[in-house]
Amino acid sequence: MTQDTALDMKDVELNEIDPEKQPMAAGAEDPPVGGGGEKNGVVKVKLEDDDDDSNPAQKFTGLSKEELLKVAGTPGWVKVRWALLILFWLGWLGMLAGAVVIIVQAPRCRPLPVMEWWNKGPLYQLGDPNTFQDSNADGVGDIAGIQERLDSLSTLKVKGLVIGPLHTAADLSDAKFTEIDSKYGKHDDLKKLLEAARKKSIQIILDLTPNHGGNSSWLNYNVAAPDSELLNNIKEAMNFWFDFGVGGIYFNGIESIDNPGEVLEELRNITANHSSDGKARVLLTSAIEPWPDNILTILNDTASGMLTARYLINNGNFGDSSLGNRIKQYQQVAIKQDWILWAVRPRLGHMASAVHEKLLRVYQLLLFTLKGTPLTLYGDEIGLKDLPGQPAASSPYMQWDDSKNHGFSKGEPAMKSYVNGNITFKGQEDNKDSILSAYKRLSELRGKERSLLHGDFTLLHQSNKSLAYERSWDQNERFVSVVNFDPDEEISVTITHANLPEQCTVVLSSNSERKEGSSISLKDLKLVPGEALLLKYPYSG
Repeated sequence: MTQDTALDMKDVELNEIDPEKQPMAAGAEDPPVGGGGEKNGVVKVKLEDDDDDSNPAQKFTGLSKEELLKVAGTPGWVKVRWALLILFWLGWLGMLAGAVVIIVQAPRCRPLPVMEWWNKGPLYQLGDPNTFQDSNADGVGDIAGIQERLDSLSTLKVKGLVIGPLHTAADLSDAKFTEIDSKYGKHDDLKKLLEAARKKSIQIILDLTPNHGGNSSWLNYNVAAPDSELLNNIKEAMNFWFDFGVGGIYFNGIESIDNPGEVLEELRNITANHSSDGKARVLLTSAIEPWPDNILTILNDTASGMLTARYLINNGNFGDSSLGNRIKQYQQVAIKQDWILWAVRPRLGHMASAVHEKLLRVYQLLLFTLKGTPLTLYGDEIGLKDLPGQPAASSPYMQWDDSKNHGFSKGEPAMKSYVNGNITFKGQEDNKDSILSAYKRLSELRGKERSLLHGDFTLLHQSNKSLAYERSWDQNERFVSVVNFDPDEEISVTITHANLPEQCTVVLSSNSERKEGSSISLKDLKLVPGEALLLKYPYSG
């Protein structure tokens, strides 16, 4: 094939290409672009070279440096630049001044108080381990049994367990406060309990009340005497148990101590000395009988690092008009204390045996929303009642579930409970209207809401049948607790106070007709018999 024939064949192939894929022509009548030729009907196009300088009018080279400087130096551009510069600095200074005004006028946050572990949640008193949980089927509760129930206790968000006394008290003059009664276990069992509880952020507080089984806890010993053998033994035991790893020490019946101020000061100093390593320790004290004013004053003077118990029920009476005044008095006297330790009544016993059944939620609400640390007895979270008989023999076994002995023991306990029916921990876990659910909700609220955790207390209303108070902290939501002490009759209250709105939001109520999150008026507020009502409203400045 000749060269001319090959070129003709390529021209034919170009003719057969899809028109859409062929190079675009300038037009049917236009001449070929770039001097292209035509052969056998085929248009040949020559593309312009990008570097072709034949059309210099299409290129833009901009101004030279000398030309730019010449233009920039004209009076018009100089004025524009100065105007822009001045506007920039004026805007910057204006924003700075605005920020300063906002900072100065904005409300300042109150400094948060120092919070130790016992301030952040309720304390749970087991008392004698004999009645809490049996781990070895001998019918007697023990230290290892407490460890078995830590998962259930952690759901209550408790911060400390008050257990004991663990020592024997047959002969007080020869009491071994550093030993453990063999029926409860050994030191190794307590060490394991301490480690397991610490993993769940729960501390162990050991009850060292000397004569815990008798009518007088201290037998009116003159423990303030310099050579007091009892006091020396107690101080030695405190040092031993703090070194062992317990988070606190508890003493009951301190009203029977001679010169309590001097004794408690020594015990508080021991507690403070063991808190210096970064592990905060606490001293708890309570009295069986109501405390006279002089003891309250002494405790106030020696209160740093010590919680002292105050009681909602005074001399067996509840719902009286003195409760609001007593609450104010306690807080005024204990103003220098770390916190108040709130309990239901002086003598060890269950709340369900001390108050009307319809008032259980009332006292539960008071414990968790007053300014202080709640102390509840085991079983109070489910409404457990004391057994008939003397206090020393009336403690019921804890009822966990519907298994044998309600899950307390696989053996045969010395006594069985017949007064608590089907009350069990497991039976109330999934019931949102149960006492246990209310306990958990209140414990959770108290731990996360600043106003309930460490807020100020303001008494709003009190009568012989009702009580209302506010808890508030800085710019956080405020909470209002309202209770009806009458278990049989509906009452009406009107709550007014400075900065208190006309309407509040329902947080929780023992009245099932009230819906959480609903709005409620504080004017002519009707409370059903035994109602416990917690409200909230936002900070408004």
